[in-house]
Amino acid sequence: IQRDTVDHLMKKVFQNYISWCRYLHLESNIKIPHDASTQQPELLYIGLYLLIWGEASNVRFMPECLCYIFHHMARDLYDIISDRREESFDPPFRREGSDDAFLQLVIQPIYNVIHNEATMSKRGTVSHSKWRNYDDLNEYFWSKKCFKQLGWPMDPASDFFADPTKTKNDIERHDHSMSRRRMSKTNFVEVRTFLHLFRSFDRMWAFFILAFQAMVIIAWSPSGSLSAIFEPAVFRNVMTIFITAAFLNFLQATLEIVLNWKAWRSLVCSQMIRHVLKFVVAIGWLIILPVTYSSSIQNPTGLIKFFSNWIGNFQSQSIYNFAVALYMLPNIFSALFFIFLPMRRALERSNSRIVRFLLWWTQPKLYVARGMYEDTCSLLKYTTFWILLLICKLAFSYYVEISPLVGPTRTIMFLGRGKYIWHEFFPYLQHNLGVVFTIWAPIVMVYLMDTQIWYAIFSTICGGVNGAFSRLGEIRTLGMLRSRFEAIPTAFGKHLVPGHGSQPKRREREKEDKNLHIDKFSDIWNAFIISLRDEDLINNRERDLLIVPSSAGDTSVFQWPPFLLASKIPMALDMAKSVKKRDEELRKRINQDPYTFYAVIECYETLLNILYSLMAETSDKKVVDRIRESLEDSIERQSLVREFRLDELPQLSAKFDKLLTLLLKTEEEHDTTIKTQIANLLQDTMEIITQDIMKNGQGILKDENRDNQLFANLNLDSIKDEAWREKCVRLQLLLTTKESAIYVPTNLEARRRITFFANSLFMKMPRAPQVRSMMSFSVLTPYFKEEVLFSTEDLHKKNEDGISILFYLRKIYPDEWKNCLERIKFVPKDEESLKSRMDEISPWASYRGQTLTRTVRGMMYYRRALEIQCIQDKIDIAKLDRQRTTTSYQEGGNIVDMALAIADIKFTYVVSCQVYGMQKVSKNLKDKACYLNILNLMIMYPSLRIAYIDEVEAPTKNGTTEKTYYSVLVKGVGEKYDEEIYRIKLPGKPTDIGEGKPENQNHAIIFTRGEALQAIDMNQDNYLEEAFKMRNVLEEFGSDKYGKSKPTILGLREHIFTG
Repeated sequence: IQRDTVDHLMKKVFQNYISWCRYLHLESNIKIPHDASTQQPELLYIGLYLLIWGEASNVRFMPECLCYIFHHMARDLYDIISDRREESFDPPFRREGSDDAFLQLVIQPIYNVIHNEATMSKRGTVSHSKWRNYDDLNEYFWSKKCFKQLGWPMDPASDFFADPTKTKNDIERHDHSMSRRRMSKTNFVEVRTFLHLFRSFDRMWAFFILAFQAMVIIAWSPSGSLSAIFEPAVFRNVMTIFITAAFLNFLQATLEIVLNWKAWRSLVCSQMIRHVLKFVVAIGWLIILPVTYSSSIQNPTGLIKFFSNWIGNFQSQSIYNFAVALYMLPNIFSALFFIFLPMRRALERSNSRIVRFLLWWTQPKLYVARGMYEDTCSLLKYTTFWILLLICKLAFSYYVEISPLVGPTRTIMFLGRGKYIWHEFFPYLQHNLGVVFTIWAPIVMVYLMDTQIWYAIFSTICGGVNGAFSRLGEIRTLGMLRSRFEAIPTAFGKHLVPGHGSQPKRREREKEDKNLHIDKFSDIWNAFIISLRDEDLINNRERDLLIVPSSAGDTSVFQWPPFLLASKIPMALDMAKSVKKRDEELRKRINQDPYTFYAVIECYETLLNILYSLMAETSDKKVVDRIRESLEDSIERQSLVREFRLDELPQLSAKFDKLLTLLLKTEEEHDTTIKTQIANLLQDTMEIITQDIMKNGQGILKDENRDNQLFANLNLDSIKDEAWREKCVRLQLLLTTKESAIYVPTNLEARRRITFFANSLFMKMPRAPQVRSMMSFSVLTPYFKEEVLFSTEDLHKKNEDGISILFYLRKIYPDEWKNCLERIKFVPKDEESLKSRMDEISPWASYRGQTLTRTVRGMMYYRRALEIQCIQDKIDIAKLDRQRTTTSYQEGGNIVDMALAIADIKFTYVVSCQVYGMQKVSKNLKDKACYLNILNLMIMYPSLRIAYIDEVEAPTKNGTTEKTYYSVLVKGVGEKYDEEIYRIKLPGKPTDIGEGKPENQNHAIIFTRGEALQAIDMNQDNYLEEAFKMRNVLEEFGSDKYGKSKPTILGLREHIFTG
């Protein structure tokens, strides 16, 4: 093994352990002997950690607990590999005759603590402050006290292992010698109150309140303009905002103590001191600032004088200014750290005791989430956004809300008090303050709330600009898809086709790459369209209109999907009929629409190709050659309109339509009757060309050396060639489709998927690597007892309204039901006739309900996409037949086999069927049906794996039996069996220590493979076209745009359905 590989693996596996040791100021126990000449010690440490992780069960979700266990076991391992122990090594957790001592003596006690705490929660009905979860227990290992209290081997009498389910009397009754106190909850325990609106957003409220106070003071000044702040008296009054800030700070410090009161017992001494000191300091500033301000009234200062005399007239300055400067000092440092983000990140990640002491005042000591900030560029954009937003908001508030009210408020306050007949609520208020309050209350409320409006405006503008640059709305409709389709292969090649290495080579191959991208795009596009047909979202005709032919390369122009070329040939024929004088006019009208030009060229060349393939005699081919040469010569001399009667072309088109129909109906090449009919059609066609269309074509059909009739001997060997038949189908579509295909496909879901896929290719995304170089990943889905596949009884069973599932689905999806019947080639006579084809109808219905079958089909699209892309990586131009299946590649079985192997390495799908083992042995018919349906899924998808929890009755030493739990992984074998792959013993039932669904996932995580894991619920689907972009998605984890802080969690679009 290469040294760099081992070092990279060591760094990745022990990253958290090394960080944990530095945080606790411990020396790492990963020590390599000086005389080690190989990588064996490193591999032993890696193996030890992975063995601990693998047998840790639910404890593996407490990473620092695993670090604690590994820290001690690594020390013992070093003693063994360095031969420091003279006597034989005796592990502290060994039990005679037991092969699960580590599980029983190390993992089991910790699992029992988790289980007891989960029992205390009473399935989530008890307050969170009464019990501890994974995070609380894991946080116990964030301090060195775990070494003193737990020790190694771990002391069962430690407070950490105290049973919370036992009362104090139970403990005294059973064990008088053991006095221990249960560890309290370490995480924040929330007190539910509306005061959190201020506590959680105190800086926002403080900013708005202080800004409002300052604007009111400025607006109340004699001039009422913003420049009044430079006046000494106004500036002095504005300085009172710091007194208000001190009061708000005092309120925040008080709420910190009150709302954390339930967690006060779990706080360490340093945290208590910090809360108390913050409260004391807040009281101090609340006293100092008002007192110093009152003393400075006799010594007024202005803004200009304040700065110009700060150094020169130090003695004459007001003490209030010094108090404000001192009060603002922490905020100034915070602003500097906010600006210099790398410095802030380095300080927060530092484990130095001095740095931690300096940061102690601003934040608690935490092991996780230190230095997690965006990059400087993102911070700059975010800050600019909010600065501009707040400037607009404050300017609007000042000039529209506050300033216009100052004049009326003054008038009202200086008016005399009137005498009212009705009862007065506040008869003793001076200056009509009740009226003033009534006027200002709505304005203050609007002032505090209109930030949401400004945020909506700015986010809309910024989102629109950003979306335009990101090309989010490049293609929104089918019309836009048609107009932009020519650019799609280029966008596809830019993002979904791996690069070719160095830039000079790419430039040399630019033209070749363009054709290569078109060919590879056509393969991917056709696989997408075929998947839409398999899902019954489109019918056969729409499939033929949307698909790109596999016979690409037979014409001089690229063969675009027929839906782009539909009605172009009939339109070109109409153009030819209307042009009477000049070829240039006809050429100009045809070239106005590029797709019309493509359709004409393709029809001409494809028709010649089909005619030549039918002719067995050289003399027959010479006739076609003479017609072709005459046509091309007239086009070159620009005399086509003069030498040909173009208004007769529709008659020729009708003959070719009949010919193609006959060829497509032909099943046997040796049928004499069919040959005669084809020969007659060809003869009629040639007569139309030479006599009706060509003005000088009378002599073309005459051949003095001809022994038999024209086209008497035909070659029909091509009629069984699928590519040749596809050519005929495509040509017939181009000739006969007169209506525009603007509404193809008609299904709204198919439209949405096609336009979204096409639009996504223009968006910014990392370039896809080759499949063998991409990150490997797994998908994990939890399953309990939901529907797997609708049975015949389920589909026909009627509810209280007399409606069955099948009837409902047929009415909701009428077009898809029609497409399904077309696909299975079945026309039902009545409801009873449907039961004969339920094996094909049941999957159709299941794919439209909330079933496991639907989710599994969607996730397995990942494997199918990787197979196709892997073959494309191996073959420069993938050659697929019409169905675009993996076995249809014509490049040899070895490449296909390699693609299948690489796809299995890169992708794993695990469904955690919690009760699969119980369903397997159950006598309940529904459970047995679920088991059989899951088994059929494994057989249908060989790479699908099923994980479940197996309960086994095992005998104990005292003669009784107890339940033992295992995590088991199985796969499908043959046609009707499953085979066990792995079996891992568990310390207890996983689902008893938490919620069923998460713990059902947790026990199966060990069976997943790869560097990334996607969690998918039972009500989520996937599409083949989206699976093609999974390589790009995984590249986000290693993208250089994030700098050193690579993302570890990635969100992406998922289709959520409901049954």
